[in-house]
Amino acid sequence: MSNLPPLTTETIWAILNEEIDDATVNQLVWHYLGYRCDSNGNWHSTDVVAEWQEEYPQPPNFIESRPATVKLTRSIPQENKQLLKDKLGFKGYKIGEFGPRQTRRATAANWLMSYLENSL
Repeated sequence: MSNLPPLTTETIWAILNEEIDDATVNQLVWHYLGYRCDSNGNWHSTDVVAEWQEEYPQPPNFIESRPATVKLTRSIPQENKQLLKDKLGFKGYKIGEFGPRQTRRATAANWLMSYLENSL
């Protein structure tokens, strides 16, 4: 996973604009949650916080799994819930032009933005 894009606002926009594929979005979230993949393709969660380790010993597919995305949403601190809007000026998707996939990508983007904000 060394070929992941850097965690920047440009990357967040690329997620929102669907310029980054779903697999890479998942890998970014997994990486910042602490999941690591060894050279044999085995996932390790020793660096993942206990609440995620217990429920998801293997990294979940956030784009396909509503329960995992709900957990991701709940893990965003309240003060960071509107970062996409407040920091990036993201207006959301237009009615009729989005579905669960785009909503889950936006959740991943918001979680990553929260992570970025907390690491500054």
